[in-house]
Amino acid sequence: MAKKGKKHKPTPENMPMIHPPAAGIDGGAEEHWVCVPTDRDAQPVQTLRAFTCDLHRLADWLKACGITPVAMASTGVYWMPLVQLLEARGFAVALVQARHVKHVPGRPTTDRFDGRWRQKWHTSGLLAPSWRPPEDVCQLRSLLRHRDHLIRRTVTHMQHRHKALEHMHLHLHHGMRALTGGTGMRILRALVAGERDPRT
Repeated sequence: MAKKGKKHKPTPENMPMIHPPAAGIDGGAEEHWVCVPTDRDAQPVQTLRAFTCDLHRLADWLKACGITPVAMASTGVYWMPLVQLLEARGFAVALVQARHVKHVPGRPTTDRFDGRWRQKWHTSGLLAPSWRPPEDVCQLRSLLRHRDHLIRRTVTHMQHRHKALEHMHLHLHHGMRALTGGTGMRILRALVAGERDPRT
């Protein structure tokens, strides 16, 4: 009976290429780890700061290396400025979920190797990018989310206003349907302006 062959652990170098050579980026709050194929630069893994000028340097370096597809993962909102800049410069950015590859066995969990593995995985077609709407839809979504946030905070501010009136022994909210109506707002503005005559 033939012995089973020794299993070889996967490495970034022995994976098949499906897509054009890609770059892998591990984004952070203060710096980004960027990796390109080893044949594109003498230093294929570089660390760049997260300032605007550094983001442009990052894009220039990727252009000089002949890179178009980019796979990037980041936590929080640190990815937004870089992704927007890269897309504006013509790169095909695939924003992937970091948790999808977090528990892959045999992968060193360091920022340096995260970018290296991400670069090879994307080149091999193993990463599924997150769906992102077009830029105009992103802008509209941001405005709608901000509006929704302001509306939700309105309730809290109304409660603060009622409490302040209670402290001043002014029970306006018991005598009218809504302080946010025309009459209620005129009374509040008059109080803020210094009016103290209840008949007025």
